[in-house]
Amino acid sequence: MLDIKQLRRRPDDFKRALGRRGLDAPLDEFIELDRKLREVIAESEEKKAWRNRASGEIAAARRAGIDATDKIKASRKLGEMIKALDLMARDIEKQLDDIVLELPNPPLDDVPDGADESGNVQVRAWGSPAGFDFKPRPHWEIGASLDIIDQERGSKVAESRFTLLKGAGARLERALINFFLNLHTTEHGYTELFPPILINSESMRGTGQLSKFAGQEMYKLRDDDLYLNPTAEVPVTNIYRDEILAEEDLPVYVTAYLPSFRREAGAAGRDTRGLIRQHQFNKVELVKFVRPETSSGELEALTLNAEEVLKRLELPFRTVSLCAGDLGFAAAKTYDLEVWLPSYSGYKEISSCSNFLDFQARRLNIRYRSGGGKPRFVHTLNGSGLAVGRTFAAIIENYQNEDGSVTVPEALKDYMGMERIG
Repeated sequence: MLDIKQLRRRPDDFKRALGRRGLDAPLDEFIELDRKLREVIAESEEKKAWRNRASGEIAAARRAGIDATDKIKASRKLGEMIKALDLMARDIEKQLDDIVLELPNPPLDDVPDGADESGNVQVRAWGSPAGFDFKPRPHWEIGASLDIIDQERGSKVAESRFTLLKGAGARLERALINFFLNLHTTEHGYTELFPPILINSESMRGTGQLSKFAGQEMYKLRDDDLYLNPTAEVPVTNIYRDEILAEEDLPVYVTAYLPSFRREAGAAGRDTRGLIRQHQFNKVELVKFVRPETSSGELEALTLNAEEVLKRLELPFRTVSLCAGDLGFAAAKTYDLEVWLPSYSGYKEISSCSNFLDFQARRLNIRYRSGGGKPRFVHTLNGSGLAVGRTFAAIIENYQNEDGSVTVPEALKDYMGMERIG
């Protein structure tokens, strides 16, 4: 959520910033409603002052034995007017809140301009795509031939875009989750959590998943105010909702594995046949709660933590800075990590690392206090460390052999207990 005080002071700055996202923000409506609200509050306060004076005059008249009927009627009429004004003020405040809650985070100044993903800018690249002396196959074909990926039976149990992993496939999925968590907890300084998989709407609104710009991809329970977890960012970021942290406890680094559920969109073809866009998928998430002064550097460090996973697995990837028009609703700046997939003859997103500044913290009321000072909002960050299914697909494709087998990456051999699948 944006700072309403700053919106009042600098509406043109916010309009320009949100315009970089391609959004014609309703700030003129906000300014007019805000002006009207202050007028209504001022009128209500003035009438309350008149009523207080009238109450004193009525009491004095009664003590003097003077008829105060007219003054009492006038005071009652003032009370009705005050009640109507206060109701009007509450209605305007709700309209203002609704506008602010639907406004996305403005992009930081160093975010590239651009309307869509074509405006994203490569920051760096690591590794070189492997050259095959045979025609490489996509991971869904390799997985089917090795009997480790069964999408037909997964669809039979649920529906399309749900997948059954078998044997070494199920073991590879589990190995990746353990490898990610162990790396982040033992070397990168994160504390592991296992949060609830079901999440209430207040938590979803707090991190920006529920708004008119988002939320349609989420799975909601029919008879409860609960959603299936869309990404562990949501429950983990909400653990400090409505709390004031001590400055000495910052920064807080946490990581969590959760199965995630989303009505993923995607074109027919490769996206529906493989593991790239699934309705159920596993992720290991990285979340940070930090002081505002450090959040810029913390984003760089978080991104490097996610990159390190790909380096250990020796998977070629590139890091891109998303342009303003491609940013998520709550993000002020995002780096995407894109892994090389031979089946796409290109790079595919495997992690998004974002700085939300105080946008989520305002919605969630997460603050910290320094000494006896006034509480300030923390800055929150998160990133995938990594998306497990997409990593699975990248390994199967990049480590495939001509005989149809798949070599296990060195970093996973102890976790897998094997050197080759097939």
